[in-house]
Amino acid sequence: MPCMVKQALKAASYVTDDIKVREKVLREVMKRLLEISWEGTPPQLAHRLGVVSIIKSITGNEDPYKEAKKRCNDVALSLYPAMKEMIRFSDEPLRTATLLSIAANVMDLAAYDSFDLEETVSKVLKQGFTINDYELFKKKVVEADTLLFFADNAGEIVFDKLLIETMHSIRERYFSKVTYVVKGGPIVNDATIEDVKYVGLDKLPNIGFRFVSNGEPDTGPERRSEEVKSWIEEHDLVIAKGQGNYEDLSDFKGIFFLLMVKCPVIARDLGVDVGSIILKYTY
Repeated sequence: MPCMVKQALKAASYVTDDIKVREKVLREVMKRLLEISWEGTPPQLAHRLGVVSIIKSITGNEDPYKEAKKRCNDVALSLYPAMKEMIRFSDEPLRTATLLSIAANVMDLAAYDSFDLEETVSKVLKQGFTINDYELFKKKVVEADTLLFFADNAGEIVFDKLLIETMHSIRERYFSKVTYVVKGGPIVNDATIEDVKYVGLDKLPNIGFRFVSNGEPDTGPERRSEEVKSWIEEHDLVIAKGQGNYEDLSDFKGIFFLLMVKCPVIARDLGVDVGSIILKYTY
């Protein structure tokens, strides 16, 4: 609950300096928290709470994080050439690309007020995986024909692009189908189709896009829906990035979860420390 309130206040601060307006947003969020059910996963609760719609109704701003997302994309794009070279000269390119993709999960404005992406990359490459299903991951990457990829944050998706490019490279052939899943509308700094096009991820071979809900009507199915479950079943290799996807999908079988553990709730669930680097397959 404190996380929900903190995120609402942070989102309001991106929109306005007016303390009275921020207070109005915060009071409406707390009022709604008292009215809604607290059952389900954290993303389900966030959708039920509807911070985006509250801010939109009070301020008229539909995407409080729009400029912040652009900055995240630009930071990641500036590092893309150097990271591509790092992967190219690595002894184990897929492992390096996977760790880089997880390092970029630090670009989470719901969890952090600021971050140093280059420092995090260096730390993660030295640290390695705490939960390590890499050998199985590598095997599946080589064998799979189709890929389903649940994205997380703006900026981070540049490193997802690197990971997909590296998978194509080690396979020496393209996936026949890549389905990349983003939010159907803005919520925090989660990636949307606008971010995908901005970083050029839409130029990858055989790629298509699907959308999951941001909690507002007509933005896509919920991640725990039967429709999304059918997506998982129709792809050979499924990757889900970040804590939100883990929270909603961790009881679905056949998914590789790539994330950085950012809070005690997820650390406790995984049996690891905050800051751990996770590559976990669900059987």
